[in-house]
Amino acid sequence: MASVAALAALAACSTDESIDDPAPQAGEESTSESEGSGGSEEWFVQADFDEQDQQRSATFEGDPEQPYLQYIDGEMTDTADYASQEAQKVCFANASISNPWRQTGWITMNQQLQELQDAGVISEMETRDAQDDDNTQIADIDYFISEGNCDVFVISPNSTAAMTPAVERACETGKPVIVFDRGVETDCYTTFIHPIGGYAWGIDTANFLVENLEEGDKVVALRILPGVDVLETRWAAAEKIFEENGIEAVDYFTGADPTKIKGIITDELTKGDVAGVWMDAGDGAVAAIEAFEDQGVDYPVMTGEDEMSFLRKWEETGLTGLAPVYSNFQWRTPLLAIQKIVAGEEVPKEWVLPQTPITEEERADFLAANEGMPDGHYAKFGGEDLTGYPEVWQERQIP
Repeated sequence: MASVAALAALAACSTDESIDDPAPQAGEESTSESEGSGGSEEWFVQADFDEQDQQRSATFEGDPEQPYLQYIDGEMTDTADYASQEAQKVCFANASISNPWRQTGWITMNQQLQELQDAGVISEMETRDAQDDDNTQIADIDYFISEGNCDVFVISPNSTAAMTPAVERACETGKPVIVFDRGVETDCYTTFIHPIGGYAWGIDTANFLVENLEEGDKVVALRILPGVDVLETRWAAAEKIFEENGIEAVDYFTGADPTKIKGIITDELTKGDVAGVWMDAGDGAVAAIEAFEDQGVDYPVMTGEDEMSFLRKWEETGLTGLAPVYSNFQWRTPLLAIQKIVAGEEVPKEWVLPQTPITEEERADFLAANEGMPDGHYAKFGGEDLTGYPEVWQERQIP
């Protein structure tokens, strides 16, 4: 479990790439050869693109006031064999809490955990943090399996392909396995929980930029790291839309390092006008905007994320923007899924959660609702009804 001190010490996103798939150095433009992930063509699947495009306007089952429990109707998993009156020990293999999005979710998850412990659903949650390292997370999962004391496995994969065999080994124990956030290349899990997905993000953001730019305009795409499905498919979808609409897009891996982001934008501005900025995650968005300010040029049309720092800078500058969302409230859902599983209730095999961007018209409402929250907080965190709100999130500490 992360300590208060450890959480407070974490800086904005600094992820370590997979040992086997190194990303290019900051400032190096990515290509299919240098990405380490095989390029966007490897990740683009037309059927998945089309499905997520349709899901953007789908009807979600459940109460809209509880979006973390909503889902798109589909195949369900029978959990009757897992029904139990005993409090469950949860073993959580987490990719990391190395960036603000994951930190916000981790806080929310722990507040949800407290409530389910008080209700006698969960006895404890033993957590191992892989610190963004594939090999560490594989060892963490294997440790839980060999320990033999887990009633339920919860896994947030560090990367997609590398984690698949370890997830399959967890499934072979016969215990419920809940995968969330990032996917794996198996469907052995009890449920896979995630917002609509990377294609939907890419479609929302690229369409917004296309609608607000002219053919031939240049967009700089700032990407975190290769090899993670939800990130790769964001760019694969966006790149397709840019190409179809005559938008010149160049993409770079940044590690979400503000200094690297500023350097990339500055270098591109020396080459000519940059009309748009596209991001596959919002932390670092402020650094990108500041690079335009430093050069004394007009603000770009830009997509960031629902992180408070971007929402505030967006309002302050008046730039034309959109805040896509990879719903942070999903960190509650795995534990609420356990509550359903031990009650013997069906759960969605693929639990698809709502994923709706914040528009300029909605921005003021989300700023007001999250007044007093730190810059690293995410507006659609979905924990307003949990114990400790709002102080726990304001303090960025785990009780």
